[in-house]
Amino acid sequence: MLGQLKSDVTVQAAKKTGADLLLEELTRQKVELVFGYPGGAVLPLFDSIYRNSFHNILVRHEQAAVHAAEGFAKSTGKPGVVFVTSGPGATNAVTGIADAKSDSVPLIVFTGQVGTTALGTDAFQEADIVSVTKPLTKKSFQVKRVTELARVIRMAFDLANNGRKGPVVIDLPKNVMQAAVTKQELATHSMEAPKLAAESLATLIQALQQAKKPLLLLGGGVAAAQAATEVLQLVQKYQLPVVTSLLGLGIIPANQQLFLGMGGMHGTYAANQALTECDFLLNVGSRFDDRLATKPTEFAPNAWIAQIDIDPHELNKIVPVDLAAVADAKQAFKQLLATDFSLPVITDWQQQLQDWKRTYPYHYQTAVGTIKPQAVIEEVGRLTRGEALVVTDVGQHQMWAAQYYPYQHPQQLITSGGLGTMGFGLPAAIGAKLANPQKEVVLFVGDGGFQMTIEELAVIKQYQLDLKIILLNNQALGMVRQWQDLFYEKRRSQTIFDEQPDFLAIAQAYGIENLKLDPSNWKTTLADVFSRRNCVLAEAQIPQLEEVTPMVAPGTPNNQMLKIN
Repeated sequence: MLGQLKSDVTVQAAKKTGADLLLEELTRQKVELVFGYPGGAVLPLFDSIYRNSFHNILVRHEQAAVHAAEGFAKSTGKPGVVFVTSGPGATNAVTGIADAKSDSVPLIVFTGQVGTTALGTDAFQEADIVSVTKPLTKKSFQVKRVTELARVIRMAFDLANNGRKGPVVIDLPKNVMQAAVTKQELATHSMEAPKLAAESLATLIQALQQAKKPLLLLGGGVAAAQAATEVLQLVQKYQLPVVTSLLGLGIIPANQQLFLGMGGMHGTYAANQALTECDFLLNVGSRFDDRLATKPTEFAPNAWIAQIDIDPHELNKIVPVDLAAVADAKQAFKQLLATDFSLPVITDWQQQLQDWKRTYPYHYQTAVGTIKPQAVIEEVGRLTRGEALVVTDVGQHQMWAAQYYPYQHPQQLITSGGLGTMGFGLPAAIGAKLANPQKEVVLFVGDGGFQMTIEELAVIKQYQLDLKIILLNNQALGMVRQWQDLFYEKRRSQTIFDEQPDFLAIAQAYGIENLKLDPSNWKTTLADVFSRRNCVLAEAQIPQLEEVTPMVAPGTPNNQMLKIN
């Protein structure tokens, strides 16, 4: 009888709830923190967090939880993890999930759900989040039995972090989290990074050897594959000129002579002319999106084009190419480096590119008594020696930060590229800082986007994060206003903020140090800001009608740039 009692106690002790098993599996996946917001349907999960002392960062809005996880993931390459409740908690997270899908950010988003017996009854805070998120994720799961939980979580991490990275949703009915089960081990697996086929490699090298005006185009996929070292070796070995997309900035250091800058709508003159004039273009990890290939039918019109991407769905989707190959960027560059070949001398092409680069750099007009946003970003670049993790919101300041900060490393610019999500910046900066506590993290944000997730200042205060927030305030939705001026005869409909809050007073209310930059001594004040070891909000009043230049108008070829002088 005593032996039976001991056996029963042992079995009982071996049993855990679904929520406990979930946290154990996250620990097995080396997840050290999650970004979450509690609610009724996820109470079992948050109770397990309490009992197991698991590290949850309490954000103040579910959208911010996902953006913070994106900041964590974009700055580290590791998957970000999110916990939100059912119904409005889950639907609030959808914008961040869509943002992560556009930029190929690895995320695991756990959403609470009503119990399985209530599914489909329009129960309180029920939403069919699997159907909602299916087109926005690599896959959306709903776990209906606790015995499936560990297997689904491991599948989700494999999906999120292999191939083309992206978000995965796991929907968790409340009774599944409450159910008791005996822990079961399952084998892990991961997908092997695909290489270039031998025939594709040979065709690529043959075309490159025949080129008189070769060009490399590097996108965010190269950074995601952590292939920057191999890229730089190839570029230096063969003296190949390079253009990047927005999300490719930092793969090649800004001061590298062969780097021509960002291409596309707000790219450099040299980059866009190179894209137009090249006779060979190797695109690795870029989607040819409409901000880069502004008129696809006239993009790189003289070039033999090769496109290498981890995602076969991106090949030939926008720009028809001569060679389309599925491969991991790091593997592809390793193969190119391992192959012995020579290239013809391209002195005339190199000279032309350097002439364009020297003659038409990014530039702006200075004015006495005025703080120019470009100058602020340049000065921050100098103060941080080009080494800071730079986070931006979306709008004009995002493009100025892309143009004027001297990036030195991949995954150094953390921004919303594909979806262009206002409100991304502040929570993403929180995620980046939590992931990289020893690094300087700078947020450039506009007055429009700042107000969309301003509540996350409370998180900065709670966790005592040393962030530098540079608020570039033009009292307008600057980029939309710029388009209205250019394409809608200056009809500035709903883009000027006639009334604004006192941003410094708001920061003060959250316990954040704050100051306003004065045109007479702003550089001295900014240096003081970056000497401090705590969060500071520095507001700069900038000209309301300042424009992002140069610019390629939508639907026009890359070489037809406005306002290059």
